[in-house]
Amino acid sequence: MTEKIKLVISLLLVAAGVAGFYLLADQALVVRILAFLAGIVAALLVLKTTVTGQGAFAFAREAVIETRKVVWPSRKETIQTTAAVFGLVIVMAIFLWVVDIGFMWVVKQVMGRGA
Repeated sequence: MTEKIKLVISLLLVAAGVAGFYLLADQALVVRILAFLAGIVAALLVLKTTVTGQGAFAFAREAVIETRKVVWPSRKETIQTTAAVFGLVIVMAIFLWVVDIGFMWVVKQVMGRGA
């Protein structure tokens, strides 16, 4: 039960941060952004005390570790792959155009409007 209460409090803190941003419309933008960030940070601190929040933070940590393992393609590989995709798109466009003309001819013949 306390988990759910903490989650609700966390959501309310996010809402308070958003509300603070809009309620402080007559203040400097920096103050408004700080109010929003304060609500987010407070919500994250409360969320970290819950089992669900700890799982979410662990997942985020693991996701960052996995993104560091990504091997990005070189410029040459990127250009070659892009050229292959464009080439395939052009070939498929021509193929579909020919198929469309063929279907149009068949429909005209079936409808009795062929020359």
